[in-house]
Amino acid sequence: MGSTTGAGAGAGAAAAAGTANNIFWHECPVGRADRQRLLKQKGCVVWITGLSGSGKSTLACTLGRELHSRRKLAYVLDGDNLRHGLNKDLAFSAQDRTENIRRVGEVAKLFADAGLICIASLISPYRRDRDSCRALLPDASFIEVFLNMPLEVCESRDPKGLYKLARAGKIKGFTGIDDPYEPPLNCEIEIKQEEGSCPSPSAMAGQVVSYLEEKGFLED
Repeated sequence: MGSTTGAGAGAGAAAAAGTANNIFWHECPVGRADRQRLLKQKGCVVWITGLSGSGKSTLACTLGRELHSRRKLAYVLDGDNLRHGLNKDLAFSAQDRTENIRRVGEVAKLFADAGLICIASLISPYRRDRDSCRALLPDASFIEVFLNMPLEVCESRDPKGLYKLARAGKIKGFTGIDDPYEPPLNCEIEIKQEEGSCPSPSAMAGQVVSYLEEKGFLED
């Protein structure tokens, strides 16, 4: 997304809280395994990353619907939606983008701990930020899905008109135009064009569901 002014207050507060020495972890008698048995599934985070216009939100919603039809509890964390509430104080500087992803990673971790399949859909352009979120999760329960769609395809879609604004210089720091996107090096799932055509949303969701089944996250 584009850069605007005003950043860092949230990140500074988070750092200060993290260094407090009078905060203690309180254990509860009902744990992650208990919640997973109740839901008959295993909690995890499906982290969908890719350029704007690559189809992240479409895949997230299609996947959520497919899991719901299978009576599996999932929840979508959409990057744009979160900027209306949890992350509305953040802009698009590199520092704010890092804090944006950090917050989403922590929330996603809580959903997974609750036993849900958390579907996080964000551009998340920086590899180090995605890797930091991965490090929060145990037992290979962070599943990185890379929507590897060419820039020209994403730009031709331009569902929000953002590429046009970026090309016109009205948005600065736009991922893929004048700010980098760092593709995953070892993602669990990569989805790309097949013979020059993009897979359908149902086909993409099916690929993710197959992975979840294979790894035992949908076990009864």
